[in-house]
Amino acid sequence: MGLRLGSVLGFAGVTLASASALGMTYKVGPGETYTQLSQVSGLLNPGDVVELEGDATYNGGVVFSRNGTAAQRIRIVGVPKNGKRPVISGATNTVEAAGDHYVFEGLELTGGSFRCFYHHAHDITLRDSVVRDCAKHGVLGADQDSGSLLMEYVEVFGSGGGTQDHQIYMATDETAHPGSVFRMQFCYVHGANGGNNVKSRAERNEIYYNWIEGALYHELELIGPDGQNPALAREDSDVVGNVLVKTQTSYVVRFGGDGTGETFGRYRFVNNTVIVQPGGSAVFRLFHGIDSLEAHNNVFWMNGSGAMKLVRTVEANFTSGSPKLSGQNNYLPPGATDVPSEWTATLAAATPGFVSLGGWDLMPADGSVLINAGAASLAAPAGYDFPSPLGVPAFHPPPRALLPVGTAAARPANGAIDVGAFEHGPPATGSGGGAGSGGAGSGGGAGSGGSGGGAGSGGGVGSGGAPGSGGGTSSGGAPTASGDGADDGGCGCRTTRGAPGSGLLALVLGTLALGRRRRPPGLRGRSRT
Repeated sequence: MGLRLGSVLGFAGVTLASASALGMTYKVGPGETYTQLSQVSGLLNPGDVVELEGDATYNGGVVFSRNGTAAQRIRIVGVPKNGKRPVISGATNTVEAAGDHYVFEGLELTGGSFRCFYHHAHDITLRDSVVRDCAKHGVLGADQDSGSLLMEYVEVFGSGGGTQDHQIYMATDETAHPGSVFRMQFCYVHGANGGNNVKSRAERNEIYYNWIEGALYHELELIGPDGQNPALAREDSDVVGNVLVKTQTSYVVRFGGDGTGETFGRYRFVNNTVIVQPGGSAVFRLFHGIDSLEAHNNVFWMNGSGAMKLVRTVEANFTSGSPKLSGQNNYLPPGATDVPSEWTATLAAATPGFVSLGGWDLMPADGSVLINAGAASLAAPAGYDFPSPLGVPAFHPPPRALLPVGTAAARPANGAIDVGAFEHGPPATGSGGGAGSGGAGSGGGAGSGGSGGGAGSGGGVGSGGAPGSGGGTSSGGAPTASGDGADDGGCGCRTTRGAPGSGLLALVLGTLALGRRRRPPGLRGRSRT
């Protein structure tokens, strides 16, 4: 008995709804129907997944302008082959994230003449990727249209140049996406050709558990917006659990402004390990409009002889009219100068007692003055509490290398917290730092204290949402969930090899394609030099 037309259409309606809800998977690679990313970028809809075959090189200049949703992100996923990622190479912008709610993972980006990864959208995740050898900027966020961006388990090197091109240069649009967050965690940034390693004009920066080394100028420059009214928002930065290594003699960080935008913001610098060269400038360069700086449980060490300079305030314009500084339980090398009088319980010893500075093992060795010497209660300058600070550091930074997703070592809890980015003693049970189930979402901040990722939990970074448009991380525990699950395999439905299938299914999917409302691409955001 043949199917009546009404039955066919009814079946088609059910299939269409199912396909639309679950998304499509597009395979791109040599021998596939689609051989370049540009062939599928205009086809994508919420929940779709693009699987890009590894051990092959693809043309850059790909613009992803069609929106996903917070519930159904579009995922561009590199699938390793012969142990190699897919390489996307060349063009002015190698990959351009112009549509909202995307996850890019498992990629190698190189050769962009202006930017290798260009971000001017909202709720974007860049994960498990390498960005290298970019003539100007490695990763850049536009002043306009940029919202929250999460970078985790990303290696960036061989990029930047001169004084204005940087390995990572971030911003958020405080008018279009108020409350947005730039979170960078478990990343390895090194070997810059010029500029700063990480420069950000974002409304809120969360710089957690990274190894950052070898900038020409600042390892971190966290400042105010360019081209927007500084009064729109106060830009705050939470810098926790990082290693910052100078190979040049310039400043380590600049906070406040750079002459074109100032934050009038609050800065929190906790449990970091900072290594500088002899004859260098100060660690902290406080510049133009700034609210406050607190620094606790940090190691500051000079790799050679000479006096380390700590804090330079003469260029700063504090909102209160006078410096607002606090600090507890920091280790300083003998003879350090420009130490704020507000710093208390400073540790003094001939050396910090690393396992091996020459071997870059910066964990405290047996007998180190750093062990159990950290403060548990961290005080901000009076009246300048930091909003939603990260609680006790839950992970170690990567060991001067790019780690696979989810393998960041959990920081053990061995008595009182140690000073610096690493904790002495046996590792906690399990490791973590893996991607959770949230994503760099559009609402509500980063959750209320991730339930899945405290030190030693063996889990991911938590189960809440990640950087959102409404605030930072919780006041306790690890950072909350940092993106779509790295092991969720994309949509769990059907896979198409190239174009959709044949017969009735082809008719159904063709009808689906016609019925979908397509958002015109359109360039969003301006370039920045």
